[in-house]
Amino acid sequence: MKNIKIYFLLLTLISLLSFNKFTKTTTKRSDDNTKYVNTFIGTGGHGHTFPGATTPYGMVQLSPDTRTLGWDACGGYHYTDTSILGFSHTHLSGTGISDLGDFLFMPFSGEAKIIPGTPEDPDSGYRSRFNHDNEVSSPGFYSVLLKDYNIKAELTASKRAGLHRYTFNKEGKSGIIIDLSHTIYPDHKPNHQFKLISDTEIAGYKGSGGWAVTQDIFFNAKFNKPFTVTFFENGKKIETLPNRTSKKLVAVLTFNTKAGEEVLAKVGISSVDYEGANKNLEAEINHWNFDKVKNEAHETWKKELSKINVKGGTDDEKTIFYTGLYHTSISPNTFSDVDFSYRGMDREIHQSDEEKIYTVFSLWDTFRAYNPLKTITDPEKTNEFINTLLTKYDQGGVLPMWELQGNYTGCMIGYHSVPVIVDAYTKGIRGYDVKKAYEAVVHASTYDTLDIFFPSERVKNILMPKGKLYNETMDFIPADLENESVSKALEYAYNDWCIAQMAKDLGNTDDYNRFMKRSKKYTQYYDTKTGFMRGKNQDGKWREPFDPRYSKHRKDDYTEGNAYQWSWFVPHDVEGLVDLVGGKETFIKNLDVLFSTSSELTGDDVSGDISGLIGQYAHGNEPSHHISHMYNFVGQPWKTQDVTDQIMSELYFNNPNGLAGNEDCGQMSAWYVLNAMGFYSFNPGDPTYSIGRPIFDKVEINLPTGKKFIIKAKNNSSENKYIQATKLNGKELETPFFTHKQLIAGGKLEFKMGKQPK
Repeated sequence: MKNIKIYFLLLTLISLLSFNKFTKTTTKRSDDNTKYVNTFIGTGGHGHTFPGATTPYGMVQLSPDTRTLGWDACGGYHYTDTSILGFSHTHLSGTGISDLGDFLFMPFSGEAKIIPGTPEDPDSGYRSRFNHDNEVSSPGFYSVLLKDYNIKAELTASKRAGLHRYTFNKEGKSGIIIDLSHTIYPDHKPNHQFKLISDTEIAGYKGSGGWAVTQDIFFNAKFNKPFTVTFFENGKKIETLPNRTSKKLVAVLTFNTKAGEEVLAKVGISSVDYEGANKNLEAEINHWNFDKVKNEAHETWKKELSKINVKGGTDDEKTIFYTGLYHTSISPNTFSDVDFSYRGMDREIHQSDEEKIYTVFSLWDTFRAYNPLKTITDPEKTNEFINTLLTKYDQGGVLPMWELQGNYTGCMIGYHSVPVIVDAYTKGIRGYDVKKAYEAVVHASTYDTLDIFFPSERVKNILMPKGKLYNETMDFIPADLENESVSKALEYAYNDWCIAQMAKDLGNTDDYNRFMKRSKKYTQYYDTKTGFMRGKNQDGKWREPFDPRYSKHRKDDYTEGNAYQWSWFVPHDVEGLVDLVGGKETFIKNLDVLFSTSSELTGDDVSGDISGLIGQYAHGNEPSHHISHMYNFVGQPWKTQDVTDQIMSELYFNNPNGLAGNEDCGQMSAWYVLNAMGFYSFNPGDPTYSIGRPIFDKVEINLPTGKKFIIKAKNNSSENKYIQATKLNGKELETPFFTHKQLIAGGKLEFKMGKQPK
């Protein structure tokens, strides 16, 4: 982290050594963008992605698990591991906290072991060694050889069901272990149950508590071959299944297989009940044709990735781009069953005739680039996401900050459902109850603990922090009364600006004036002496001592960052920030220092999220993501082009360590996708795009209306990274900005590139 150049030289070496591995693909067609996807990008380092089988926004993510504890277990799989525990059906993509990993299936040959074993001694349990040379992955498919058992495992998935195919290369006793106690997090309230339905069908329930405080999930599994079953409770064999639930249940399904025989298992899941899991399975996989499901998953991904076509660039750049586009279509995940029943924020079962409900809303991350990207490529999905957020508002009492499995998690800061809703609204995406949406965003800005379904006291204190109360009653957030006061204050100011834009459009002048006034509160945190945003105590004095490089993870004035990174979070009022710091010259000088100063960090507990450093700019975490485009606002667009080029070329790679930080449910990838096309969503809520440095010679965005927005870069190369001239539909642009309205109307954006800044 402190020597980023050496770190990324090592990553490049890994990439070269692993080149042949990552050229494996099950796709042959030249017009199929899935061939560029490397599902292993982000599975190393701290990317926290997973390589298994899923479909766009699917309920099921059927993927191998290699570890369950520690920060780098968040995706369940880490590329440096050498043994596999099994294959579970739910996973998070790139988060900074772990959860899920539901319903582990592990095939075996010989005598069954009912404990997982350890990475140091895989023979002590049912885990198996594996080799990356025997591992293949593409969108919707995963395969690996389990060396210890000589079993080939193949996985594919539909939206709500997974399909396993295991080839047992040894003759004799064999089977599949189903471990309900397997989780990718410490489970604080395990609650398990099995139901044996026949000698080819079994179901189960897992209640648990982790990051999401209360979780309920059911499965129904059917096999193409009869089995006998033995159950274990707390490690001991039991003769009959208990009517009650248990804290630790394992089922060992036993087959006698011939050498080369295939056993298939299809598994439906549901958050509602056993019947829902079975309905989901029967509706989506009512046959035993593995290749049919695999091909359908592939076709779904092919369609998803055809929304943007690129030409030019290197093979690695195309791979990074389309893997990024792939990662931006994994979550939020479907949470409603095929009959539109779902578990609400109130933990009750709800039924709708047509409503599509989703889960996994990493809003602190995704409002910046992921959600704006969806307003371009999939406005209908944007409507579905917003309707889901409003449904959760109805059932839970407040818009989510970070929602998971029908739970408020109370994670992160701000109220970033607001920019997601307002950005869509300002772009004309309004397939939801606008009146309710406005009510919800205004409510999100207030301190209110009444009639809200808080899952725990801890979540209550984070979801509804006292910082909101101080912001209302004291007009600022005292650093000696509230943790992360500066970050919260800056994000509240931005969120309030978003609310003001919606209020203005709806003709609510009083609210517009009130929230615009609140949006200026950021000014009182700027210290003219040091040139940074700083914490201010309740007596009005600056918190001392002060070091802009200092970080104490989640226990100082800044969230996952320091003063260097957070002093720039005023995307809604760059002009005001320029004036605040003393004018354009000072602003540019400070911005230059940010990207050129030492990357040294100080403190005994520096946040691990401060990564991907260029100077003190930290691309590995979201608060920095807009900063490179600030040069566009002060008349030096060539510096935005230079820095965005540097970020894309030095901090994204076609290898497992290909991300500079957590993927964060598509945000890290969405930043790359937008900037590689040549623009960025600098200030969501303002439907204006900031122009950067296009990587590809041609980009074709296939808009949902049937129109196309084409971006061409003439004389484009790694050396010719500076824009000499820009035309939109034949008319030269005078500023490095264009609007969402211009984009969705279709047309052509043309860049003339050159070696020298202009």
